[in-house]
Amino acid sequence: MTNLLKRATSGFIYAVLFITAILYSKESYIVLISLFGFISIREFLNLLKFNNIIIYMLFIGLIYLPFSSLDSSVLIDVLLVLSISGSIQLLVNLFIKKKNYPSNTIQKLDISIRYLLLSFTFLILLPFINGGYEASVILSLIIFIWVNDSFAFFVGKNLGKRKLFESVSPKKTIEGFLGGVFFTLITAFLVSYFCDFLSLTNLLVISLIASILGTIGDLVESKFKRQANTKDSGTIMPGHGGILDRLDSLLFVAPFVYLYIHYLI
Repeated sequence: MTNLLKRATSGFIYAVLFITAILYSKESYIVLISLFGFISIREFLNLLKFNNIIIYMLFIGLIYLPFSSLDSSVLIDVLLVLSISGSIQLLVNLFIKKKNYPSNTIQKLDISIRYLLLSFTFLILLPFINGGYEASVILSLIIFIWVNDSFAFFVGKNLGKRKLFESVSPKKTIEGFLGGVFFTLITAFLVSYFCDFLSLTNLLVISLIASILGTIGDLVESKFKRQANTKDSGTIMPGHGGILDRLDSLLFVAPFVYLYIHYLI
C-alpha cells in the first residue's frame, strides 16, 4: 500500500470515527475524546522523555467534569485561566531558541497539565452548554480546523513563497496561512445555513480563532517534536503520525473557543 493510500485510509477512518462519535451521543463523544486523550498523553510524555502516572490520574478525574454540576463553578474558571496561561506561555516559547524546554520535572509536569490535560478537558466540555449537548458546536469547530489545515497546505504548496515560521516548521508559508484563513471564513458562511445554535457572526469569530490559533497550535507541537528530534508524535495513524499530530490545532484552540462561547456570547 502506497503512503498516499495509507494516509487517505487512516484519515478517512479517523474522520468517520470522530464525526460518528460526535453525532451519536454525548457519551460516545466523551469516550472517544478520553481515549484520544490517553493516547496523546502517552505520545506527549514520550516527546518530553517524561513518565509520570500523576498525569493519567488527573485526566481520569477531569473526564468526570461534564457529568458533574461544576460547569459554571469557580473550579472551571480556575482551570480555564491555567489552560490559557499555559497556551500563552507556549506561544512565547515559540520565539525562544533554547532547546531544553521544558528541562526539569516540575516544568514537564506543569506544561503537561496546563497544555495537554486542560486542553483535552475543555475539548470535552466545549459542546456542553446550558445543561445540554450541542453537537453542532464541536462539529463546526472541527470542520473549521480541517478546512484551515487543508487549504493552508494547498495554497502554501502552490503559491507559498514567504516562510511563516521557518525555524519551527519550514514548510509553512504566509500565503498558505492567509489562504487557510480565507477559506475557513468562507466555510463559516456555509456552516451558518446548517447550524442553528450559533449565529453567522459567532461562526465567523470562531472560524478566525480556529484558523489563527489552530496554526499556532500546530507550530507549538512542531517545536516539541523538533526539540525531541522526531518527525511524528506517534505511529498509530499510518501516513499521519500520532493522535497528537492530528489534534494539535484543535487542542490549542479548544480553551479559547470555550472562553468565547461560555463567557463572551
